[in-house]
Amino acid sequence: MSKRTVLPLTPVNHPGRQSMTCQYRCADACSQEIPNTTSNPTFGEIVTASASRRAVLKGSGLGVAVVGVNAVAGQVQPVAAAESTSTVTAKAPFNFQGVPPQPFGEDRIQVPEGMVYKRVISWGEGLFDDSPKFDFDNQTAAAQEKQFGYNNDFVAVFPRGIANKAVMFVNHEYTNDELMFRGYTGPASLTDEQLKVIMAAHGASVVELSRKSYLHPWTYVKGAWRNRRITATTNFTVDGPVANHPLLKTSADPNGIRIKGTLNNCAGGMTPWGTVLSGEENFNQYFKADTALASSTVSAEQKAAWKRYGITSSGRGWERVDSRFDLAEEPNEANRFGWVVEIDPFNPNSTPVKHTALGRFKHEGANVTIAENGKVVCYSGDDERYDYLYKFVSKHTYREGDKAHNMTLLAEGDLYVAEFAGDGFEDGVSDGTGRWIPLVKDGESKVPGMSVAEVLVHTRLAADKVGPTKMDRPEDVEVNPVDNRVYVACTNNTRRQPSEIDEANPRANNKHGHIIAIDPLYDDHTSSRFTWRIVLIAGDPQDPTTYFNGFDKNQVTPISCPDNVAFDAKGDLWIATDGNALGFADGLFHMPMSGPKKGHLQQFLTMPAGAECCGPLISFDGRTVFAAPQHPGEIDGASPDAPKSTFPWGGNTQPRPSVIQVQKANKYTRSSAMGPNA
Repeated sequence: MSKRTVLPLTPVNHPGRQSMTCQYRCADACSQEIPNTTSNPTFGEIVTASASRRAVLKGSGLGVAVVGVNAVAGQVQPVAAAESTSTVTAKAPFNFQGVPPQPFGEDRIQVPEGMVYKRVISWGEGLFDDSPKFDFDNQTAAAQEKQFGYNNDFVAVFPRGIANKAVMFVNHEYTNDELMFRGYTGPASLTDEQLKVIMAAHGASVVELSRKSYLHPWTYVKGAWRNRRITATTNFTVDGPVANHPLLKTSADPNGIRIKGTLNNCAGGMTPWGTVLSGEENFNQYFKADTALASSTVSAEQKAAWKRYGITSSGRGWERVDSRFDLAEEPNEANRFGWVVEIDPFNPNSTPVKHTALGRFKHEGANVTIAENGKVVCYSGDDERYDYLYKFVSKHTYREGDKAHNMTLLAEGDLYVAEFAGDGFEDGVSDGTGRWIPLVKDGESKVPGMSVAEVLVHTRLAADKVGPTKMDRPEDVEVNPVDNRVYVACTNNTRRQPSEIDEANPRANNKHGHIIAIDPLYDDHTSSRFTWRIVLIAGDPQDPTTYFNGFDKNQVTPISCPDNVAFDAKGDLWIATDGNALGFADGLFHMPMSGPKKGHLQQFLTMPAGAECCGPLISFDGRTVFAAPQHPGEIDGASPDAPKSTFPWGGNTQPRPSVIQVQKANKYTRSSAMGPNA
C-alpha cells in the first residue's frame, strides 16, 4: 500500500458552494421550494428492501455503501480531521502521479509532475481583427460582442482535417455581475449599457486553433474566418413539433419560429456530423415573473407551469433594456428557452437551431450516439433536485458524410423519461433495472390530456404524470465510446430524506453525489429497457458510505460533487467537480473503468480560488487535456476592488474565466507554461 499524506478536510463558511455562486448560477435554487412537488416514487420507495438489510454487503460486484444504523438514518458520523484522506501518490494507469487535494481559496492550479498548463483564451480577448482591446473599467456591449464571453463551460475541439489546425467551441453559462463592474450593489445599480454588456457576455464563442506541431501548445487565431460570437440577442431558428405553435409566439415573433439568443448554456455534446449541442439550463432566473405571478389576469395553469420551472423571481434586471424578459409583457418568452441548441462551428454564417423535439427543461447538456439501426439517440439530464433523466430517439437514420441530412435528425422522434428500480440488497451489488417511459412516440403524445406540443413545452409537467424516478440532480450524461454504457453524474441532493435511501441513492443529505452507469438492453440504445449500477459514491474515502468501483479506498483521492464527465480513447472516466463539499478546491479527476486499476481515482488538476472545473475534454489526438476554470474568484465578499483570485495571472488583477490546456512538459510547452505552478 502506498504511503498516504494526511490533509485535514477544512470546512468553509459555505460548504460546497459560495452564496455568490448560488445567486448567479441558479437563482439560489437550493434555498427555494423544490419545483417537483409530485408524489412520484423515489428509488427508495421503489426498492422493497427493509432498513435492517442496509448494512455492509461485500461481493465481487458493487458493494452497497450504506453502513450501520446511523448511516441508514442518513446521519453518517463525520470523519475526524486527523483521519481524513488525501490523495495517494501511486502511479495512475497512464503514468501520471495524482496531485493532492487543494484547500479551498488557494489561488493556484496544480497539475501532475512532468506536465504543464497554458491558457488558451480568456474573457475579453478579441476574436476578430477589429475587436477592441479588453478594458475592464470601460466595457461596452459592442466590444463584448467581438470578445470572448464570460464563464465558459462546455469545451469542444474539432480537428480541421490536418493535425495542427482545429476549431474550438465554448459556451458561456452566466455572469458574475459584481465581479464585472465596480460599485455593484444589485441589478438597479447597473447602467443600461452594463446590462447590455452582460447579455453580450452570455452565449458561446467559436475560435480557430493552431499549433506548430504536436509537441507545441495550441493557440487561438485572432481574426480567423470561423471565429464567431453568439449572444443573448443572436437569431435562432426553431424546428420540431413546437415550431409555429402558439406557445412560442410573441409580439416580436408572431409566427413562433425565430428566437433571440440562448441563455445559461451549461454542458453540451459533439455530434458525429461535426456540430455542437448545448443545453439551456437555469434560464428561469432571467425573467421578471413576480408581477405576472401576482396578476389576477394570468391563469392558474400558467402560474403553475412557471413555478414548476422555478420561474418565480424578479429577474436580473434585463427587462429594463429588453421588455421580452418581463413575463407580464411577454408571457410566452420563457417558453422559448430551456431547449437544446445545435450550432455548426465550421460555418459562421449558419443560423443555430433550437430542437423542440428534445423537450424543454433545465438541460445540463445533451450527448448523442448512433444506435446499431442507425437511429440517433440523445441523452440529457434535468439538473434539479428530484428531477428526471431523458432520452430521445430519432425517427430517421444517420447517413455517414451527409451533414445536411444529419442536422435534421433531432427535429423528429420519440422522447422518453427514465424509471429506475433496485433489485434488493441480497446480491451484494448496488444495481437494478429500468425502463424508458414514452412521452412522445410515433408522433403522438403518450401523456393523457396533453398534446405533443404541450408535452414538449411543459416536459416537466408531462413527465410528472407518468411516474418516472426522482433523481439527485442528474447533470452530465455521456456514452462511453469503449464500453457503450451511459454514465450519469448525479451531483448532489441535500434534501433527500432518510426514508429515501436505497441502492441507487445511497445517502440522505447526499451532499457529495454519485455516478450511475446504465447498460442498454442487448447493447441497444433504442431499447426501452436497461440495467444500471453505481460506479462511484463520492466523498472522503474514509467515510464508509463511499465507493470507488470496488478499488481499495486506501489508495484513492477524495472527490465531491461530480458534475461533468468525459472519456479518453481507453474508455477511462474523467470527472470534473462543482461545489466540493469537503472543503477542497474543485478539480478534474481520472478513474479507469477496466483492468486491474479499475476504480483507482486520482486527481489530475486543481482549480484556482473560487473556480469550478468545467470542460473537460481529452483532445482528439490524446495529447491535450482541455479544461475551463469557470468563475475564478467567486468567493463571498469578492469585488473588483478586493478580488479573491487574480487568475489567469496575466498582469490584470481581475479574475477572468478562461480555457486552459494541460500537456506533457517539453521544451516547447514548458517555455510557454503559465501561473504559479508553472
